[in-house]
Amino acid sequence: MVLLDSLVNWSRGQFAMTAMYHWLFVPLTLGLGLIVCILESIYVKTGDEKWKHATKFWMTIFGINFAIGVATGLILEFEFGTNWSNYSWLVGDIFGAPLAIEGILAFFMEATFLSLMFFGWKKLSKGGHLAATWLCVIGATISAFWILTANAWMQYPAGAHLVAATQRMEMTNFWDVLSPVAINKFFHTVVSSWVLGAVFVLGVSSWFLLKKRNVEFALKSVKVASIVGCVAIILTILTGHTSAREVAAKQPMKLAAMEGLYDGKTNANLVAFGILNPSKTYDNAEKPFIFKIDVPIPGFLSWIATYDSKTFIPGINNVINGDYPQFDGTQAISIAEKMAKGREANDSLKRFAVLYNQKDTVAANAVWATQAENQKYFGYSHVQQPSDLIPNVPLVFYSFHIMVILGGLFVLLFLIALILRGKIEKAKWFHWIAIISIPLAYLCSQMGWVVTEMGRFPWAIHEVLPLNAAVSQLATSSVIVTFFLFLVLFTALLIAEVTIMVKQIRKGPKES
Repeated sequence: MVLLDSLVNWSRGQFAMTAMYHWLFVPLTLGLGLIVCILESIYVKTGDEKWKHATKFWMTIFGINFAIGVATGLILEFEFGTNWSNYSWLVGDIFGAPLAIEGILAFFMEATFLSLMFFGWKKLSKGGHLAATWLCVIGATISAFWILTANAWMQYPAGAHLVAATQRMEMTNFWDVLSPVAINKFFHTVVSSWVLGAVFVLGVSSWFLLKKRNVEFALKSVKVASIVGCVAIILTILTGHTSAREVAAKQPMKLAAMEGLYDGKTNANLVAFGILNPSKTYDNAEKPFIFKIDVPIPGFLSWIATYDSKTFIPGINNVINGDYPQFDGTQAISIAEKMAKGREANDSLKRFAVLYNQKDTVAANAVWATQAENQKYFGYSHVQQPSDLIPNVPLVFYSFHIMVILGGLFVLLFLIALILRGKIEKAKWFHWIAIISIPLAYLCSQMGWVVTEMGRFPWAIHEVLPLNAAVSQLATSSVIVTFFLFLVLFTALLIAEVTIMVKQIRKGPKES
């Protein structure tokens, strides 16, 4: 068991490290892509060559970032087969569908128009080149849609069921896979990437203004980035709200960890920030917080979940014990009951396999049919004890609140940029704030994914497949070696990208 835990932890670590490096590049690609499209659209409409110079500069940064993002993304997808082969075998027919569509449609689309975008300036008309730019960025966004759909299915595995004969998950309805969870995840992720892109452009442009270089270019970039940022941060807040509603309905344990909520309540308040009590566990009577500050709106968390402040929001203890009403009106059952039902389903599947191999399909199907109500709890048969389903509460709680607080700071950043307008060139204090905001935007983006993935722990697929049953049967030493190899490789790629981007930024836009 200790060896399995070590293998799972190192495999998780390797996948998390790869994903976090990959996500350093993706949001900038999506965010810069939109800004490049807007800049070129203004150029085509006005005919002003200075807008073209701005477009080309940011397009170069976009291209550098895009190339590294593709490299890390490919390795990330390969790790599903190398480190998580049991996962791939069980759900490959479902999980692979959106990834296949992404590769066949979106990736080829963005790759085709990427070449036209970079090398077609003298070969295409203004309108033709603008179309190529928009189609490249739309292709990248469509690519993100299918990848995020695959991830959302891990959070809410709709449109599939376990087939006893093959002992694999099979898709029952493709359109169910495109669930509200997937749609909300896509919009929230993309518009938050626009925020990061806008912060990046605002910060780099502020550096030019501090240096009193390329001032007109910087002011044009600041104007576009400020407007895009304001729109994007508003959309991020709205899509974050709808995503929170989906989490409340479908992943109550994750919501409880996000809020440090151990005992549920009606009129539940939303925590603005707090310091968790490190001694608090689900089975002791200590207070969850050393101190906390609630949002000054009574019952705000309950209202967010259902638009009714009287709604009962379950805490960690309630999810473990099952003593709470679910949002669909049914009564929840305890984790222990789910584990018992899961083991019954698992035993029936084993009996099914014996009868099926004996060619007695009628008896086999009858055995499996008796477990119709228990089949949805099959994943719980791999859970050792109820407390194993509690994620790392401090990590999820602090990550969530850091993300929210930084989001609030970006609201102020973009509003100040719009308010300053013509005075922004001489506002050195603002330039420094904008530059410092660049790493904060990356931190905010990473924290969002920490909440998403760590809040689902210990499930690889929520309530279907825990991590200890999803991992490949590898030697832990092999995973450790590849972990450090990838760490060195990704760090080298990151250093190379940052070095090239800094060199390009120092060089500045070509204005002649």
